[in-house]
Amino acid sequence: MTIRTLEPRSTEVGGVPIARLLPNKGKQPIGAWCFLDHAGPAEFAQDDLGVQVGRHPHTNLQTFSWMIDGEILHKDSLGSEQVIAKNQVNLMTAGTGLNQGISHTEQSVFLDSADSDVAHSSVATRSINMIQLWIALPTDQQIERSFHHYPELPAWTEGNVELILTTGSYKSASGEHHQAPTLQYSKIVGIDVHFLEDGDITLNLEASFEYGILVVAGELESEGQVYKKDQLLRFDHDDMIDKTSIKLVANKGIRLMFIGGEPLSNQVLLWWNFVADNKEELKQSVIDWNNGHERFGEVDSNMQRLVAPELPKGFKG
Repeated sequence: MTIRTLEPRSTEVGGVPIARLLPNKGKQPIGAWCFLDHAGPAEFAQDDLGVQVGRHPHTNLQTFSWMIDGEILHKDSLGSEQVIAKNQVNLMTAGTGLNQGISHTEQSVFLDSADSDVAHSSVATRSINMIQLWIALPTDQQIERSFHHYPELPAWTEGNVELILTTGSYKSASGEHHQAPTLQYSKIVGIDVHFLEDGDITLNLEASFEYGILVVAGELESEGQVYKKDQLLRFDHDDMIDKTSIKLVANKGIRLMFIGGEPLSNQVLLWWNFVADNKEELKQSVIDWNNGHERFGEVDSNMQRLVAPELPKGFKG
């Protein structure tokens, strides 16, 4: 099996350090997973507002937020208002086509045990550790806008490793089948893998999938190589002839995000917060957002409205 190591690009979003793994130097999506950020871990001082991401739009994608620690308040143009807390997923669908779109805000909230009504909320933490992904939508489908919150997801242990299935279906090495409730429009999988003690785990693979493994914390050993925090291991289905599983070895406390999926049949282009299958649609989305087109709706928030940068003349699409 050929494993490619993708290095992160460091940036900052809403006051939080970000390790960006996708898009990465022209590399294509992993299945429909076309964008991957590791936000944090970061600690906030008492006078720090934490994450503050103003009003911004999306097209032809789903935003997928997996919270490892902390809390974020999501508001969107559908009227959704939802706090995401530890071990939960928020999934927002922008819809497909030039008549669809969505906008939202994200900001930290610091809940404590006295006033929190959020299941499994961390107690009075002033921190953030979150994986944010985009899932490109198949543009040959008519998909409507929506928002879903998933406070309960399938979780199990294999040896000294705890696994949480964040989306998709998965058959474990022991033969147990797990199914997440998360809304999907293409065949993908996402698993949080947490080593509670030193050990190893065998993850099953599907021959039609492309896969990636993000090292969220610590160092990972696979196929005789060592991979560090915020590196992304990528292996494509063409590299996995007769390969049905991969063995991972790690020490106590190591955490991974395992993602995979079947490649989409349509082209996936990204610019700013937009996804499309052609350059002209990206250009039109920039114009529509900056001119306040109704397709993106309004968000009940006084946070800053971000401006979309123009598509560069040399943009390849």
